[in-house]
Amino acid sequence: MAKNSIHFVLKGSSSYKDLAPVFEDILKFSLQAVDQMPEEEEMEMIVRLNLEDLERDRKPEGYLRKARVRIVFPMDRKEFYIQSYNAKLVDLGLLSNHVKSVLAEAGIQFDYSEDDAITFDINPKKR
Repeated sequence: MAKNSIHFVLKGSSSYKDLAPVFEDILKFSLQAVDQMPEEEEMEMIVRLNLEDLERDRKPEGYLRKARVRIVFPMDRKEFYIQSYNAKLVDLGLLSNHVKSVLAEAGIQFDYSEDDAITFDINPKKR
């Protein structure tokens, strides 16, 4: 069965600020892997805004735009996850291997899980 989400829970003394040096790599690799790279100017803005928060050890916005994947930082825990709108089109296994490698090389402590019952609606119905 294909994965819908991959989760990286920061543990120990690892914190958001530890993600600052690797965030751009994770974001760009994820978007390139699904052929969803935004224009250069927009990408620079997304990276800059997220890095400002990460460097201050605050929860960043992540990447929540319409794309084949989203990078989400939940409000209630030191975690980020990458979720696919369509697991048939997105190889989250490839993304998870890359992110795990990047985090490990940076010395960031984390736990990893898949498909933690996170859902979002690509076309929410208007009420």
